[in-house]
Amino acid sequence: MSVSTPATVGLADAKSRRKAMIRRITVTAILTAMAFILMYLEVPLPLMPPFLKFDFSEIPVLVGAFALGPVWGIVIELLKNLIHLPFSATMGIGELSNFITGSIFVGFSGLVYLKLHTRKGAAVSMAIGTIALVIIAVPVNAFINLPLYGSVMNFPMEAIIGASAKVNPLIKDELTLLLFAFVPFNLFKGIVVSVVTFFIYKPVSKLIHQTREVTQGVKDAAEPEQA
Repeated sequence: MSVSTPATVGLADAKSRRKAMIRRITVTAILTAMAFILMYLEVPLPLMPPFLKFDFSEIPVLVGAFALGPVWGIVIELLKNLIHLPFSATMGIGELSNFITGSIFVGFSGLVYLKLHTRKGAAVSMAIGTIALVIIAVPVNAFINLPLYGSVMNFPMEAIIGASAKVNPLIKDELTLLLFAFVPFNLFKGIVVSVVTFFIYKPVSKLIHQTREVTQGVKDAAEPEQA
């Protein structure tokens, strides 16, 4: 019969922590690569300014937030944009904007999912994440992103409003730009990414729950909706 000693327990804990970190790094690397590739599959949207383009890169980031926690989801969001930075057409402002808004979305979603780690909980968490994105992104764009476009890229507010008004006649000033461009864009982005993630949740739920168990020591109870 084996007897556990402080030394053997400590060794087992160290191995467990090392295994958890290796799993975190591996999953983070895979999801970051997927998110980076998806950044290039961007499409313009009707009635949206030309600088607002939609892509699906938040899906693997969101899966990472569910599997590893909100902090690691934000890490994946950061890495995705850092890797894309050398290819930036906006002197890094687009990447900064993508990082801030993406972090809001996956951060809130991942935080709620910590308490509701089921498919239904994922739906609730993504709904809350979408609402947070739509609301918080308004002051972020008004006080950070749009001023940076003017100061760094010499793209003043008047030019942004003029270019936006050409595709959306409702846009007449900064307020209508925020209300009729950024709000619907982020709402659309949050909804579409959430719907796609919801439908792929079941196939990837095993990975999510196994990763949570290894990296966070959390064993999710089996539920009919996860079967």
